[in-house]
Amino acid sequence: MSIPVLEYKPSSQNQRVEGYEVPSEDTPIMYRLTDATSDQDIDQIIWAGYRQIYSEHLILESYRQPFLESQMRNRAISVSDFIRGLGKTDVYREEVAETNSNYRLVDISFKRFLGRATYNKQEQIAWSIIIATKGLHGFIDALVDSDEYRQNFGNDIIPYQRRRYKGRPFNLVNPRYGADFRNRMAIRYLGGSSYYTARTSGGYATGDEIRRVIPSNFMSMAGGMITNERNYQRTIARVTSQIQSMEIPDMTRESSTPQPSVKPVEVALPYRYVPGRKTT
Repeated sequence: MSIPVLEYKPSSQNQRVEGYEVPSEDTPIMYRLTDATSDQDIDQIIWAGYRQIYSEHLILESYRQPFLESQMRNRAISVSDFIRGLGKTDVYREEVAETNSNYRLVDISFKRFLGRATYNKQEQIAWSIIIATKGLHGFIDALVDSDEYRQNFGNDIIPYQRRRYKGRPFNLVNPRYGADFRNRMAIRYLGGSSYYTARTSGGYATGDEIRRVIPSNFMSMAGGMITNERNYQRTIARVTSQIQSMEIPDMTRESSTPQPSVKPVEVALPYRYVPGRKTT
């Protein structure tokens, strides 16, 4: 039994409000399969799908999906199936899904498939549970089969940004440069190195290699903080050995001359008193 999407309260946003807009260069173009009358129109629909889902305005040859393209040109599949297929490719998994956390993946996928950003953190949490339970393919199916997708794009329209009122277009936001991706790449390229290991191990011979470990403006500061390395295990073993073999010298003194004795002496007091003598 699959877990349904958690209930959350959408916040009011611009893309949810009907309004009057003057057409301009920012007005999105609807690529509809039913309006295609030639092979050139089909090609435009295919490239529009690549731009929307992959966010690549110059599609690499290795990113292309010949099987999906062939089915689209033969009208064997609908536009929604073409979009679904792009979301399930290895390209989308490697370039988008694996380079982000589930929360950011939800936000990016909403922009690509539903044409809007997530309303709030609660919506990201609710859909991230779908990713955790159904995987990436189940998450893509849930987006394309959702009522919101069907009401706005149906089966023959390429998804687009439904309302642009600030910031850059969604398909210009590259998902591979988020904080999660940058931190992961830093750990991968540095291999767990640090400035301390670069200076003490001698593994980095040139200054350029050391600068890859830590910015150059921290060189002098970090260099003054490095102290001589001490092998504590060897020091403890040496001290323990010294203690076990150490002989404590006899510090007692022997004297051959007898010690003088003190005789009791009478003291001139109002009464006779001699120390150490019993009085009766």
